[in-house]
Amino acid sequence: MAIRTRITDMLGIEKPIVQAAMGWIARAQLSSAVSNAGGLGIIETSSGELDAVKAEIVKMRELTDKPFGVNIAQAFVRDPGIVQWVIDQGVKCVTTSAGDPFKFTTTLKAAGLTVFHVVPNLAGALRAVEAGVDGLIVEGGEGGGFKNPKDVASMVLIPLVCERVNVPVIAAGGIMDGRTMAAAFALGAEGILMGTRILSSTESPVHHNWKDAIVNAEATDTVFLNRKGPGPALRALRTERTTRLETEGSPNIFGEFARTQDVYFGGDLEAGIALTGQVAGRITAVKPVRQIFEETIAEYEETLARMNRLG
Repeated sequence: MAIRTRITDMLGIEKPIVQAAMGWIARAQLSSAVSNAGGLGIIETSSGELDAVKAEIVKMRELTDKPFGVNIAQAFVRDPGIVQWVIDQGVKCVTTSAGDPFKFTTTLKAAGLTVFHVVPNLAGALRAVEAGVDGLIVEGGEGGGFKNPKDVASMVLIPLVCERVNVPVIAAGGIMDGRTMAAAFALGAEGILMGTRILSSTESPVHHNWKDAIVNAEATDTVFLNRKGPGPALRALRTERTTRLETEGSPNIFGEFARTQDVYFGGDLEAGIALTGQVAGRITAVKPVRQIFEETIAEYEETLARMNRLG
């Protein structure tokens, strides 16, 4: 069964699955595996390491001939010249996040790129549509990473947005397999975004300690931090450090990321914050990206067949 939606048509991909633009992690090694498996790999910019990011975009051309995209994380990108650089590289799709959709959408679309903006609420979705984006990534509060402090669950947020917009929606937050993909489509989405599931894949560059922690996690083993600020809220893996931050807060949440390399690639999960979604509680094994996608599509089809039998 081929799954063809406006998302697959617009992005030129085989499977309506997009990879989250995880800072430092979403680089050529992982993103090319996603594109080669039929989804859309995304190169990150939220690390702020734009020289390294540029090299990773060039490397993508060596590792895949499939479509891929770049995320422009506006709050973390100090040099807006990255936008023109991405255009000059012939990238066909950009996702924008952590900022105003009016900032870059006109420039990107004038250059012929497809633009999706990440939104955490209905107001953000309506503003992005007004800015002229081609589609939306609608992110529920279950997902890992930086969040709106007034989080809304995907089960509520996705249909709320889909009822009010005509552009295609990619659902994010709480999605990691065929059943959750079917649920997202039932709510009105036409594509899904996976973060934690791909973070814990074989091709992911993060340390095995983080992957093992995800595989062994319960559904309650993430924390929602910094809800009252200052700075953004975020969802992370529960550790001794983040449990303390959950209770005591932090005067500078960005300061907690000073040792990101030690966390992500050194495996010291107490050295900082390991951004992780609630689906960690459902992930039971580290698998290659291609296998994850094949199992997702097969389970999606099985879920639809079961629902048809019930009907």
